[in-house]
Amino acid sequence: MLCNNDLLKFELFQLLPQASLDWLCERASERKLNAGDILVQQGDLLRGLFVIVEGQIDVSRLDQGVDMPVGHHQAPAFLGEGPILTQDPIFVTLRAVTECRIYEILRDDFLTLLHECRDFERYVFRILSSRERGLESFVRNREKMAALGTLAAGLAHELNNPAAVVVRSLKTILPALNELQQITLTYGQQKDSDLWTKARDDGYRAIVNQKIEPMAIADREEEILQWLEDQDVQESWKLAQPLAAADIKIDTLEELSKDKSSQLRNLGIKGLALWFEVISTIKSGLNGAERIDNLVKSIKSYSYLDSGVKQFVDIHQGIEETLNLFSYRLKQGIEVIRCYDPHLPQVNVYGNELNQVWTNLIDNAIYAMDGQGILELTTMRDGDFVRINISDSGSGIAPEIKSRIFESFFTTKPVGQGTGLGLDIVRKIVENRHHGTISVHSGPGKTCFSIRIPLNMAKL
Repeated sequence: MLCNNDLLKFELFQLLPQASLDWLCERASERKLNAGDILVQQGDLLRGLFVIVEGQIDVSRLDQGVDMPVGHHQAPAFLGEGPILTQDPIFVTLRAVTECRIYEILRDDFLTLLHECRDFERYVFRILSSRERGLESFVRNREKMAALGTLAAGLAHELNNPAAVVVRSLKTILPALNELQQITLTYGQQKDSDLWTKARDDGYRAIVNQKIEPMAIADREEEILQWLEDQDVQESWKLAQPLAAADIKIDTLEELSKDKSSQLRNLGIKGLALWFEVISTIKSGLNGAERIDNLVKSIKSYSYLDSGVKQFVDIHQGIEETLNLFSYRLKQGIEVIRCYDPHLPQVNVYGNELNQVWTNLIDNAIYAMDGQGILELTTMRDGDFVRINISDSGSGIAPEIKSRIFESFFTTKPVGQGTGLGLDIVRKIVENRHHGTISVHSGPGKTCFSIRIPLNMAKL
């Protein structure tokens, strides 16, 4: 049985009258733990307050599959007051580091003490507030690091394809240029080289300007391949595609082949196809390089690396940069619909923080739709505010939890997948930092978060 001497080691219980201490000692139940034993698992509901009389308890939180240490409690200490008062699942795991002797005070008994002793109540809430701030600060930093990790992974994924294209292009272009030079030296001595020069230049413009559609290229390729095979042109399958991409027609090939020996004709066609392949390869590599350049610009713009204060920001640009960084997840099955007001003015805001708003809301929308659905982004002028609506076609927010979604540590995601701080961060950035408002309307098939940012310092 818990004795008065054990309780009087705690400043908290020194505030209780002797009669309350005696009553508490009779009602508390003892628990003993060995090193490594779990006192309570993250996500469990607590029955009462834990009073650690002997030993040490470590506090950890499962985040993205990793058990992160948060802190520890060394006897004499008490814990669990927050989940008892809110009746929410505990958002950390408590594990014994050493052998521990712990007493449990049931919830109803704990509440009785709170109601009967005002000093006891004030002390509990002061400790609760301090612990909440510490844990929130820790998890908020973890949330930022997790968001950074997500964006970094997405950026690496997006960079991989264009980087591979650039490398592949550079590897194939050098031998192609060498072979092309040899063909040019041989065929350039022919008298009708002007016809070939015109075909080359017309094909160049067709490739650079994407004159012919991909489906039309496929159809043209089949026609050219058949013609080349009928003419017994060697490696026809290699030559048909670049000729088709350059919008070369059968009539053109026949005109170029007129009065030519099969050897010269084959050499000329091969040189022409090789030239078009070089141009296509350069264009493909350039597209890859431009994609890399755009992604680098996106991450720089997204983070506003050169600013720590307010600046005039294009809301649309911030949203687009965020979408760009999420593109690897969006293109798996989410349609993005943009309804932007073209006359929306720039607004004086903390650009980096506002991008955190778009990141959290878009990330939540993608999660709500399970990667399949419609993401709709709308901007408009709303009196003295700029309004931004972010809607998704997910299952919606249950009415019974709608009032709680902005609470710290409240999450509907499975244990270890959500910190419960994403929407809390959004609310604080919008309301506290920018003096704006945020509201949510939700039903089956559509959830819309509406953000309003003041226009009192807008740049028209």
